[in-house]
Amino acid sequence: MRDRFAYRVRKLADCHNIADFRELARHRLPAPVFHYIDGAADDEMTRQRNTDAFADVDLVPDVLAGSKVDTSVTVLGRESALPLMLSPTALQRLFHWQGERAVAAAAAEAGLWFGVSSLSSVSIAEIGANYAGPKMLQYYYHKDRGLNAALLDMAKDARFDAVTLTVDTIVSGNRERCKRTGFTSPPRLTPSSALSYAGHPGWTWNYLTKEKFSLPNLEAHVAAGSNFALSVQDYFNSMLEPELDWAKAERLRLDWGGTFCLKGIMSAADARRAADIGADAIMVSNHGGRQLDGSRAPFDQLDEIMQAVGDRIEVILDGGIRRGSHVLKALSLGAKAASGGRLYLYALAAGGEPGVRRAIALLGEEITRAMQLMGKHSVAELSRDNLRFR
Repeated sequence: MRDRFAYRVRKLADCHNIADFRELARHRLPAPVFHYIDGAADDEMTRQRNTDAFADVDLVPDVLAGSKVDTSVTVLGRESALPLMLSPTALQRLFHWQGERAVAAAAAEAGLWFGVSSLSSVSIAEIGANYAGPKMLQYYYHKDRGLNAALLDMAKDARFDAVTLTVDTIVSGNRERCKRTGFTSPPRLTPSSALSYAGHPGWTWNYLTKEKFSLPNLEAHVAAGSNFALSVQDYFNSMLEPELDWAKAERLRLDWGGTFCLKGIMSAADARRAADIGADAIMVSNHGGRQLDGSRAPFDQLDEIMQAVGDRIEVILDGGIRRGSHVLKALSLGAKAASGGRLYLYALAAGGEPGVRRAIALLGEEITRAMQLMGKHSVAELSRDNLRFR
């Protein structure tokens, strides 16, 4: 993460890559909140491998091709200005008081897909009413069938463009950093965390003086996360359906009736099954390393999945993206787009909407520059011929 340069990062203008936003976020957030964003499961080997995997493949550029490039793609039936999507993430108003409003505004301005979590801290209805651009609901399948139906109704009423069912959370991963820091939603003061909250008065002032934190999509059905503090690990284990299966996934697709995606597919067999039930797309993802530590990185698994279903279903590479070149490597293997959560959450924590805008702009510049240096005029020209595996 280039920590040797950390002393230089004190304001947004100092942020020139995602690692810089991470460092600024670390300075500005209380430790429990930062480590919730930054942490993963168990020994966090998979979290690190998600990014390291890109370094095992080299780009081979062509030259004398000119500098005009078109970075746009069509994914899930909507055009995107970049082959980059902002993955759905929960609880965003804990990271900055603007929360999902900041990310939705930045995504709309940039013309990118924005994923909204079932556990968002701004309502599906508000996001749908106020922000243009393509939007997906990340759907957590709950034990409460009334809540499940309500989430679909909210997405329909808000005219969301897609529903994406998360399929890798039938139990929670072991998030040891959260256990050590005592992170809950809403935050709960403990003897070990009180000093960190006190040492970040800007964050604490905004949390105490802005609108009350809540999870508006859930609060009519469950109190957890809005009216009493609960860890994400405990929420998954107590609220989500542990018997989620392919029949329930297919039923959800039919009930939704629109563009449908499965997030958390990692095996070729599951990719084939997703195509068989009529899903429009899959997100090859291990939940940012937050679930099964020791699992394969999405980029490591992408080629196998593309060979299995690349002609049957759209494939989105999710996780580990820190550079524009990572996006191009994923597209060279056949992915329609790449997506990430931490890449914009660090920026949100570092500077709210201006931070997210800056992160998107920097990644957009990296994608454009890398395409120019590779001699590619459009995303369609990228192929595995551009790659060499070490």
